[in-house]
Amino acid sequence: MAKDASSQKFIGRNNAPRVQIEYDVEIYGSNKKVELPFVTGVMADLSGHRAKPLPAVEDRKFLTFDQDNFDARMRAIKPRLKFYVDNTLSEDNELLDIELDFESMDDFSPGSLARRIPQMEKLLEARTHLAELITYMDGKTSAEEVVKQLLEQPDFYKILRPMHRELFRSSARIMMF
Repeated sequence: MAKDASSQKFIGRNNAPRVQIEYDVEIYGSNKKVELPFVTGVMADLSGHRAKPLPAVEDRKFLTFDQDNFDARMRAIKPRLKFYVDNTLSEDNELLDIELDFESMDDFSPGSLARRIPQMEKLLEARTHLAELITYMDGKTSAEEVVKQLLEQPDFYKILRPMHRELFRSSARIMMF
């Protein structure tokens, strides 16, 4: 598997460029093909809500991005988001102050985002515990019957309701505004 990954990187680095612009030029009576280099420069503020201001535009330099240095470039740029969300899972209707720093593309995954927001981390833990319970109960008919009997009892929900409120009291649904 490691060999496949290295061969893919080799192919990616040594592939011919996808855009090749050539034109014929007559130089001293002979025709010659000249290839124009295809270089793209993008100027953008990719840092989001920065803690420190960016340097002046004339002081910035173009950087080369590729698959090998992408995470290093992200750490250098330090993308950051700061916003407020409605806390819809608690009854006190407060706003949550969310600050997220990104160092790699993996930081954008839903699981990574949930782990970095304390209120969402509780939901992720509960989800993980439920998944473990389902895995544990798979094929155990006696355990499934016990859970089914518990769910059919109305008193069970009266017991479960305060536990549910305590678990999700400070959890929030993220919604940017």
